[in-house]
Amino acid sequence: MLNRPPFLADALIWDNHACMPLSYKSNDFSQYLEKLRAAGTSLVSLNVSFDLKDWSHGFKMLARFRSDIRANADKCMLIETTADIEAAKASGKIGIFFDIEGGCAVDDMPELVEPYYALGVRWMLIAYNQTNRLGGGCQNPDPGLSDFGCRVIDEMERVGMIVDISHTGYRTAREVLEYASKPVNISHSNPRTIWDHERNVTDDLIRACAATGGVINVTGIGIFLGNNDNSTETFIRHVDYVASIAGPEHVGMGLDFVFDSRELDEFIALNPDMFPPDKGYGQGLRMIEPERVAEIATGLIEIGWSENHVLGFLGQNNLRVADAVWK
Repeated sequence: MLNRPPFLADALIWDNHACMPLSYKSNDFSQYLEKLRAAGTSLVSLNVSFDLKDWSHGFKMLARFRSDIRANADKCMLIETTADIEAAKASGKIGIFFDIEGGCAVDDMPELVEPYYALGVRWMLIAYNQTNRLGGGCQNPDPGLSDFGCRVIDEMERVGMIVDISHTGYRTAREVLEYASKPVNISHSNPRTIWDHERNVTDDLIRACAATGGVINVTGIGIFLGNNDNSTETFIRHVDYVASIAGPEHVGMGLDFVFDSRELDEFIALNPDMFPPDKGYGQGLRMIEPERVAEIATGLIEIGWSENHVLGFLGQNNLRVADAVWK
C-alpha cells in the first residue's frame, strides 16, 4: 500500500449508512460516536427504523438520537441542510442525519414523510427485503411499484427526501427509476456481477441509477462482498467495478457497519424469513470497519484513481445529490 494520501486530512468523509442500537433505551451513543470520530468520519447517516419495526418506532429513535446529539453537542451536530455539512466539518464535529430502511414507516399515510424529514431523515428505502405497501423487496416475488408507492415518492420529492432502492426488488427498482423525477440513490448495495447475492444490484440498475444523477454506495457487509469476505481488497474491487460501469462520480460508500453485533445476531436469529440462513445470514457477519476508510482511499490511489475521483467517492458525490434533492 502507498502512504496515506495527504488530502485525506481535509476530505469530506461521508458514510451513507450506519447502524447504532435500535433501542430508544440504549445508552451507547457516546461510545460509538467516539469510534466514528477516531475513524475520521465527517458525516454519517444513522438508521432509525426498518420494516421489521412498527411504523411508530422511527419517531422514538429520532427522539432518542436527537437527544443524544444535544448531549454531545461538543462532538457532533445535527445536519438539516448541506450548509450544515460545511459548518460541522469546519468546527471539527461529526455531522449526523438519519435514514429509514423501508416504507412501512409511513404506514398508510404518505403525509408522514414530512414530519420524518423535519426531524432529520434524509433518505428512505422503498422496501426492506420483503414486499410492503410501496413495492417489492429483493427476497419476494416482486409485484412492482404500487400506486401508494408512487404517492410516497411524490411526497419524498416534494419535501426533499432522497428515494432509495437498496433492499428493493428488481422490478420495483426499475419502476422507481423510471417514475422518479429527481436523483435516486442506492444507499448500501454492491454489484451483483461481482458477487451474486439477491441483495446486490445488477449492472443495468447501477447504470439507470447513475442516469438519474444518483450515487451507488458500496456496503462493507461480508456476505454482500463475497463469502463473508470483509477484506479491503474485495471492497475496493466492488467500488472500482461500479465506477467502471457508472462513472466514478456515481459511487460512494454506505458501510452499513453495525456497532452492536449482539443486537444484529439477535435480529437475524429471530427473523429467518427476513434473513434467510441459506442466503448467508447468520451469527458473526463480518464487516468493513469505519477505521479502514483511509486504507480504502489509499488502495484506490494505488490502482490508479485520481485524487478528485477518490474525493468524490469519499463524500463529494453524495453531497452533489443532497444539493440536488434536500430542501
